[in-house]
Amino acid sequence: MDPRMKDGAGAWTAGETAAQRRARFPTLGQAGRRMLDFLRRHPHAPIYRNHSGNRLLAHEIGLVRAFEEEVAATPPDWTPGRVPGWVMPFVADAFATVPFYRALGSPPRRLDELAPVARADLAADVARFVPDHVDTRRLLAFQTTGTTGHPLLVPSHPLVAARYAAFHKRALRRAGIVPNHGAGQVGVVLLGFQRRCFTYVSVSPTMGESGLAKINLHPADWRHEDDRARYLDALAPEIVAGDPISLRAYAALPCRRAPRAILSVSMALHAGLRKLLESRFGCPVLDIYSLNEVGPVAVHDEAAGGHLLLQPRLYVEILDERGRPVAPGERGEIAVTGGFNFCLPLLRYRTGDHAALVAGAEGPVLAGLCGRRPVRFFGRGQWWNNIDVTHALRPLPLSHFTLYQAADGSLLLGLAREAMAYAAAAQGALAPLFGEREIAVRPILAEDKVLQYSSDLPGACQDGAPQPAAPAPGACHTGASTDGHADP
Repeated sequence: MDPRMKDGAGAWTAGETAAQRRARFPTLGQAGRRMLDFLRRHPHAPIYRNHSGNRLLAHEIGLVRAFEEEVAATPPDWTPGRVPGWVMPFVADAFATVPFYRALGSPPRRLDELAPVARADLAADVARFVPDHVDTRRLLAFQTTGTTGHPLLVPSHPLVAARYAAFHKRALRRAGIVPNHGAGQVGVVLLGFQRRCFTYVSVSPTMGESGLAKINLHPADWRHEDDRARYLDALAPEIVAGDPISLRAYAALPCRRAPRAILSVSMALHAGLRKLLESRFGCPVLDIYSLNEVGPVAVHDEAAGGHLLLQPRLYVEILDERGRPVAPGERGEIAVTGGFNFCLPLLRYRTGDHAALVAGAEGPVLAGLCGRRPVRFFGRGQWWNNIDVTHALRPLPLSHFTLYQAADGSLLLGLAREAMAYAAAAQGALAPLFGEREIAVRPILAEDKVLQYSSDLPGACQDGAPQPAAPAPGACHTGASTDGHADP
């Protein structure tokens, strides 16, 4: 911890009542108070715009630690195409306790008799997917950034949020990293790079109240641009996590202290950026395939030939366009059953991402995963994150949309046919990003989810991967959601 800091009790609690503070940090001790004060009051700290907390009760800390031990000792024990024994009891329980599934009648005899569900089903009324027994008084909701065009509130719980770490630690152990941060140390820094970003400080009670900070590297959230590197050096986090866009910005900063490991989440990480990060920081860089609805699904392992599954109670199928399982080793859409979020049991949930599923020495592997890629757009003399586009259009009642930027900088906005009446409003909402640059608007003719963001503009894909060509009307491809809840 920076020696210039002094103990304090009030800076991080400004604007909150004592009851609100206790709700966010029920077990907070002196070490945690000092850490929160350090994170917020450091002279180079960013402008933190939000409050958050672990909300774990005293007895739940032990439950989280026990869950981490269980995950560490229990790899996925099934092979592609063979439904594990726990799946059908899980299905039966969902049909008994979840309103959406109960309305379908009797549970199926086989998993493939059940029609898959998609993100649009959750977006229509996610409350119907919450089991009857969940205590709604402690229910949390995380809003996705909606890169598929279906912004979504994901029901969660303090225990669920804390359990994310079990899968990240599993992935880290495979790279030879065992996190050991404790009291007086900053364990994790989560990075964003957006015009608007949810930022906060917290502590991890399962790791001795070590510090956790979600920061936005966009210059607008800092008093001085140079403070970004100074603050990160002062925190000296053991683990840094972010999406490829924020990690690229991190690599460009003159930070002198490197983390022990970097986790890339939310978007596809290509080999070029991974190598750049490894060279810049001299530490392992893990590509985690993760979704808000499912949590961390898999970690990339070049030797395994793809992304190795991380969750022992998550069954994965590969489906064709009609929702039927494909032959082993064939490509299709990833669908999942199970998961660790007891507030959102998933049965054959279509993720929108595509891969083949193959057997590996350490468990099932997603080969050739084709999910999300970071795309940025140029306007008003600067680059904009695709999430800035999502934020700009969020006030409009759009079911889904696409944005494509051609090599000459021109823009093509796709709207659902029923939303074409909002074309002028959408163009106006994007004006702060793109100024007077012409934005053509055309209807989306595809019926399903679409490839939301694409560009042929040089530099739009920051890691040098090839960009998709302009989506022709009616020929859009499926997209996928981002994992905005990536707290390790």
